[in-house]
Amino acid sequence: MNATSATSETPEGPSDPGRVILLTTSHRVAPGLLSWPAWQALRTADRVLCADGAHPQLPYLREAGTAVDETSISAEDLVAACAGGRTVVVVATGEGEPDLTDGLARLAGSGRVPMPELELLPASYDLPGARLLDLIQVMDRIREECPWSSRQTHKGLAKYGIEEAYELVEAIEDGDRDELREELGDVLLQVVFHARIAEEDEESPFSIDDVAATIVTKLIHRHPHVFGDATATTPEEVKEHWLRTKAVEKRRESVTDGIPLHQPGLALAAKLASRVRSAGLEVPLPAAEGIGYELLALAARAESEGVDPEAALRAAARAYRDAIRGAEGVRG
Repeated sequence: MNATSATSETPEGPSDPGRVILLTTSHRVAPGLLSWPAWQALRTADRVLCADGAHPQLPYLREAGTAVDETSISAEDLVAACAGGRTVVVVATGEGEPDLTDGLARLAGSGRVPMPELELLPASYDLPGARLLDLIQVMDRIREECPWSSRQTHKGLAKYGIEEAYELVEAIEDGDRDELREELGDVLLQVVFHARIAEEDEESPFSIDDVAATIVTKLIHRHPHVFGDATATTPEEVKEHWLRTKAVEKRRESVTDGIPLHQPGLALAAKLASRVRSAGLEVPLPAAEGIGYELLALAARAESEGVDPEAALRAAARAYRDAIRGAEGVRG
């Protein structure tokens, strides 16, 4: 066989195994918001496949003029579809395409089939905080379908918020990173749960987005040294900015306004002492006898020395607990 009668073996000829582009997308990004390389790949592909007929991207791809075949293809058929230098884009499902990629790997390992070039092309990415959308979706479903969760109210959940906050503090004081991550999630759940319940209020509903918007506005307003023209170079100056803007926002008549009176006693006493000291007031402690007044004086003293009396008492109590267990012969 001479060269002129032989079949062409150029890269663009029949022997070119072609190319497979596995296009991945994030369900946490609005459908249709794909990267420019992804749109280029879709528009220049010889064929676009998607095994999931309910894939959220399909309506937007078709609106943009991209023909998509709703079909599940085997590794062998995909290799055949690429033969001759063709490019096939596979729009991956939410689980990816493990069967397809495993099949391609087996074919490549056999060495019997010329394999197309395989490219993984992320078409959209999760932004920081994107998994919060998953939490909101899960919470929506639980609220609608769980017999217990669907009946909960703000008042009914209140005790759990307190418990989770204490468990978070314990994880922080114990220095347990795994426990800290879990407890932060439990506290976050309380916020999302309450916001989900609030959506159902007939008179003044609000959503998790309203909650987030409120705290964003507050943080920006109370950090003029970050988002405005003010200057603060020390933590003390930052605190001054915070207290000053907070006072204007709340229009409080007393430095004690806004202090939750149902918090633990030592924390309450320390908070009152802190407000007095920050305001530059001279208010002597009540001159009375009794353990309560003695604890009040200790809490005020701790606050003036920069010590959290609640944390200090917890540390001492843990040491006492360990001593008790030691006396009982309990290890660990």
